[in-house]
Amino acid sequence: QVQLVESGGGLVHPGGSPRLACAASRSIFSIYAMGWYRQTPGKQSELVAHITISGRTNYADSVKGRFTISRDNAKSTVYLQMNSLKPEDTAVYYCNTEPSIGLPWGQGTQVNVSS
Repeated sequence: QVQLVESGGGLVHPGGSPRLACAASRSIFSIYAMGWYRQTPGKQSELVAHITISGRTNYADSVKGRFTISRDNAKSTVYLQMNSLKPEDTAVYYCNTEPSIGLPWGQGTQVNVSS
């Protein structure tokens, strides 16, 4: 069973630049496109960034120009570099394949943007 483990979140000041990482228990990144999602209470989950197997990326308008998704297939890890954070970026961030292939969601990593 593939496990997805997110890390890198925490309390960040507005304007901060944390980098999130998502590691898989075995290599899946070389054959699946991956996405970073975020969830806030009372809101629908949002796909914020997507990266194809070949490395093409796409971003939600809300993060375009501020977030960068990347992947290291050899390390089975996908990253989300977050820059110029805003309070509205506060959320739990998850990674998973995009589109879904039914992998169980990890615990996510909480990002709190606050002064």
